[in-house]
Amino acid sequence: MSSGAYQYVSELWRKKQSDVMRFTQRIRCWEYRQQPSIVRLVRPTRPDKARRLGYKPKQGVTQLKFQRSKRSVVRNLLVANLVALGSSTPTAYWLNEDSTYKYYEIILVDPAHNAVRNDPRIIWICNPVHKHRELRGLTSEGKKNRGLRGKGHNNHKNRPSRQSTWRRNNSISLCRYR
Repeated sequence: MSSGAYQYVSELWRKKQSDVMRFTQRIRCWEYRQQPSIVRLVRPTRPDKARRLGYKPKQGVTQLKFQRSKRSVVRNLLVANLVALGSSTPTAYWLNEDSTYKYYEIILVDPAHNAVRNDPRIIWICNPVHKHRELRGLTSEGKKNRGLRGKGHNNHKNRPSRQSTWRRNNSISLCRYR
């Protein structure tokens, strides 16, 4: 059984301690430090991961390399910088890190672009319900941070959120006239 190119690339990224990956990561980290904190990319650095998370090489879909300490902060800062563009961020993934920064690639989709509006696979992002998903914690990373990845009876205390469940269980509501 033959393997495709993406399988080889993902195998490389899985073995980050190998000599090849350590060397390339060290060189890339040096390159990232020379660049500004937000850089628009021509193509993804990790094509296998980008494709798995929904990246399509078409108009209206762009990628940015972002340098920050936390991924959620990255996404919020990015949205604050790109509000005028109206772009939506479906997801982001880890690229590299050094002693000071972590580097992420963020996939951006422009919901106003005709190529996005005419694609039946990603037209859902054009609905007004999906405006600012990243600010409301509806992306994959947001759900992970809110503890909503699990299902079943062990995770009932997580929904709708841990904070609201705690408030509901620890506040007493009494009728006014008893």
